[in-house]
Amino acid sequence: MSGHHHHHDGHGHGHCHGEDDGHDHSNDITPAVQSLLYSQIQFDSIITLNEAAPKSGAAIVRKTWAERLNDRPELESDADEQLLMYIPFTGQVKLHSLLIYAPPTPSAPKTVKLFKNRDDLDFTTASELSPTQTIEIPRPVAGVNEVFEIPLTRALWNTTTSVTIFFVDNWSLGDEDVTRVGYLGFKGQFMALNREPISFLYEAAANPGDHVAIPGVKSLGGRVMPGQ
Repeated sequence: MSGHHHHHDGHGHGHCHGEDDGHDHSNDITPAVQSLLYSQIQFDSIITLNEAAPKSGAAIVRKTWAERLNDRPELESDADEQLLMYIPFTGQVKLHSLLIYAPPTPSAPKTVKLFKNRDDLDFTTASELSPTQTIEIPRPVAGVNEVFEIPLTRALWNTTTSVTIFFVDNWSLGDEDVTRVGYLGFKGQFMALNREPISFLYEAAANPGDHVAIPGVKSLGGRVMPGQ
């Protein structure tokens, strides 16, 4: 039993790009793009302990929302069912929820302990220390591929610069020593510490010759003064 079943029945995965907008996916928790903390993750600094394949932990976090149910890449534990992931952000975030997908088998994770702003944990310390929050991932239903959104207690996650995720056990309850996770994402608010978007606007407007004129907008001779 390898447990790698490739369920591609085509229900909404990828074959209808661009006409997805008006459809009612009643159980689809498609996040508002601005609330998915994707571009705020430091992918190259993600560390995963006990991963069977190097960089597979980082690879499942790198998956975009559109790729969330893809079979590959997949994070699989190695020596036992536990995994420990350190995921740093590019600045301060307020975490609202964890998004997770695991193929619906007993290898799906069950108990997960989350630690805020700790870059020094190993399996021993993660087992001994009190986590910031402990969550339980619902048991996946066979044949149903869905992302779970696990709400976090927002007051605990206000000034988060990194999250360490300790996958303690899985739904086999001791029979299966491999844990598999297919997708991991975060929803929340990015606390911008500067006003970068403003300067981006000025740069974009600095050379109207490079830009298509917008009907009904009068160009003021190509110089946009930063309002001083």
